[in-house]
Amino acid sequence: MATIDEELGQLERDIRQLKIEYDQYFGGGRKRPPTEISWRIELVIKRYGERGGDLKFAQRFRYNNLTQTYAKYKDIFRKRLQQKEEGRSQRHFGAAAKAIEEERARNSAQAAEPLSPALVDADTDAPAQSEPVTFRVVCTDPEREADKVEQLYQAFLRAKEKAGEETAKLTPAGFKEFVRKKTKDLQEKQKCRSVEYVVELVSGQVKLKALVKS
Repeated sequence: MATIDEELGQLERDIRQLKIEYDQYFGGGRKRPPTEISWRIELVIKRYGERGGDLKFAQRFRYNNLTQTYAKYKDIFRKRLQQKEEGRSQRHFGAAAKAIEEERARNSAQAAEPLSPALVDADTDAPAQSEPVTFRVVCTDPEREADKVEQLYQAFLRAKEKAGEETAKLTPAGFKEFVRKKTKDLQEKQKCRSVEYVVELVSGQVKLKALVKS
């Protein structure tokens, strides 16, 4: 029997596959919309929605992100289906898809080393942001704060996915080791007790900012 983490992983893959198959359908590569995979996703979402108490904090955080992503896609697909049925032009969707693919290609070409997220260091609290902060958490001892590091990893991963950035080289183990080393390094160099990590958009790209805390 699959574990909760395995089922959430499959749910994430199904949502990605659903988007691919819908893009194929709207582009003329499929004769019918992918209703079977939609049904499978709905089933898993409903099951864990009814047994939310069985999920750990990090699992619930991941589940909520996946359901939000699916709801966003579902709304987009509904509108596109309606337009397709009404015979309205879909040219603007093709242009949007092309823009997304071009952005992904640029991000892929500029990808950093496998275990090093794009990071911006700061000695003090961040100034006012022109773009929204996606997530923030304060770490003192990452080795004993596994839940915090997992939440940070999931937030960073989701933000990059939503921005259309490459995530294939980002792994949980590598990210946790990165946070551990970065926290220890800043604590030693800046003589601080804690480090606040902030996931945010900087000039349209997802960044992980490390802020020294007293």
